[in-house]
Amino acid sequence: MARSLGRIVSGFRCFGSLPFGNPPLKTQCSGVLFRTTSERTLVHVLPKIFPRKPRDFSLPNSSWGKEMMELYNHYNRLSKEATEGQEDHGEEWTRLPSYNRTLKYATGGAYLSKIIQSKARLFTRNIRDPGAAFEYVLFFRQDKLKCVCIFQAGHLLEGPPGHVHGGAIATMIDTVTGTHASLLSAPVMTANLNVNYRSPIPLGSTVLIESILDKEDGRKMYISCRVTSTDGSKLHTEATALFLSISVSNLLRR
Repeated sequence: MARSLGRIVSGFRCFGSLPFGNPPLKTQCSGVLFRTTSERTLVHVLPKIFPRKPRDFSLPNSSWGKEMMELYNHYNRLSKEATEGQEDHGEEWTRLPSYNRTLKYATGGAYLSKIIQSKARLFTRNIRDPGAAFEYVLFFRQDKLKCVCIFQAGHLLEGPPGHVHGGAIATMIDTVTGTHASLLSAPVMTANLNVNYRSPIPLGSTVLIESILDKEDGRKMYISCRVTSTDGSKLHTEATALFLSISVSNLLRR
C-alpha cells in the first residue's frame, strides 16, 4: 500500500510539472511506473480535478446589467493593453483578476490551492450562481493611488426589503480598500474600518466604489472610500480604513 501510494505521489509530482491537455508526451518520467488500472485512471482524472485555468470572476457574465457593462468597457478602454501605441488619454487603468481562493494562481498555484485550501473560499467569491450575490470588478490607476470597483448587488444580499444589507456593503468596502492596500504593500490586515451609511442601495443596482490613498506612515496605510451611484450624483456610503503591512510569517502563524 505504501509503495503504491508512493508511486501515485511521484506520478502527481511529475504530472504537476507537465502541461495537461497537450498531445501525449513521448518523454517518460523515470520515477513513475503506472502498473495498475487505478493508477492509469488517476492520470486521466487529474487534469479534470485540477483545471489549468481557474475561473476569473472579474470577467463579464450573463448577469451583468447595462450599467455594469458600460462602466467595465469604459475602464477597459483606458487599460494599458487597449491604449498601447496610442496617444495619451489621461488616466491609465489596469483590471485586477479575481479568483475564489486566496492563494495566487501562479504556476502550480491552482494545485496547491486545491490541496492546502481544499474547502476554503474567498467570502465574496463563494457563490457560483452568476448575479446572485457579489458581482464586481476592480481597476487600479497606474500610480496605485486610486482604485475603482464596479459593484452589482445580487438578490442574496438583501437587508432592508429591496435593498442591500449594510454588512454586504461594508464587506465590499473592506474588499476594495484592502485590495488597494495590498497593491501598495502586500500582505496587509485591516486594523480599523469606519463606515457611514448615507442612502440605501437598491438590490440589483450598480454602484461605484472608489478607494483613495490618503497617507502612508511606515507600516500604516490610511485609505478613504466612497460608494456612489454610477453617475456620481448620489452618495450611498463613505468610509475610512487603516491597514497595517505585515510579514508573511505573521500571516501564516497559527
